[in-house]
Amino acid sequence: MTPTRRLMLFLAAAVGLAATPLAAQDYPDRPITMIIPLGAGGSHDLNARVITSVLPEYLGQPVVVQLMPGAGGQTGTAAAAQAQPDGYTLLFTHNFIDQLQQHVARLPYDPNESFVSVARVNTAQPVLVVRNDSPFKTWEELVEHGRQNPGKLRFGHSGNWGAFMVPGLALLKEVDVNATLIPYQGGGPVIQALLAGDVDFTFAFPSVLSGQDLRALLIVGEEKIIEGIPTTTELGFTTVSEIGIMHRPVLAPAGTPEDRLKVLREAFSKIKENDAFKKLMSRLGENTAYMDGAKYDELRRRQSEEYKALVASFAQ
Repeated sequence: MTPTRRLMLFLAAAVGLAATPLAAQDYPDRPITMIIPLGAGGSHDLNARVITSVLPEYLGQPVVVQLMPGAGGQTGTAAAAQAQPDGYTLLFTHNFIDQLQQHVARLPYDPNESFVSVARVNTAQPVLVVRNDSPFKTWEELVEHGRQNPGKLRFGHSGNWGAFMVPGLALLKEVDVNATLIPYQGGGPVIQALLAGDVDFTFAFPSVLSGQDLRALLIVGEEKIIEGIPTTTELGFTTVSEIGIMHRPVLAPAGTPEDRLKVLREAFSKIKENDAFKKLMSRLGENTAYMDGAKYDELRRRQSEEYKALVASFAQ
């Protein structure tokens, strides 16, 4: 082969490489932003701090948490939906914001068309809590007071149709109690409101219960995550036991290149086996019930139908 021929082949290859889209091994080459559409101090905030302390080990870049509360989670969610689908903006959300709110409000995006799942990090069972100095020592006492004083119980929750309002409404409906609902911008603010005496009860997740001046009265779901506290399954509340569980997924804007989505999914699949990750999550009282993105996308669509039926039942 002549030197001229070799030079021509080299130049052709160089031009071809320059025209090729950025390869997966070159991604990411700068920090990734993880939007949380909720306030500081809640369970998502605490979970995200663990995730972002371990994830850079597998991505080679920092993952920066950006809290964007407001509008029941829709401020941050809409911002993520409008972000460039380049793999550098992710959304760490939950199933009630993701799949329920489309049935109660007009949204500027379609959740199943605007996002694709990277992974479900874990699940969480809400726990109904009161202050330690509350006169209510048991769930039954709270219910009895609510029945005798319609509208007097103050139920603080983390946002309209969010992770606390949904199981709370379902429970109140099953026991025929009329309470006054007071919304806050996230789990952290509503816990502060409870501690300040502004509301009578709310819900919390295990990650925010430790060290708080709170008394647990009821666990939503089947697993007895706190000894001595009844679960909704034990008490026969089947509806809330099924729809009241929180799923914590990480989503990416739809249109994110498949090779970059693959990098993200592989990184999240690795952190679930990371010893430091498992230890830190255990300290928070959280599980590591991981689900890969493709499977969770299937679950998201089923959730949408379940929540559509749930909203219709509340309207009856």
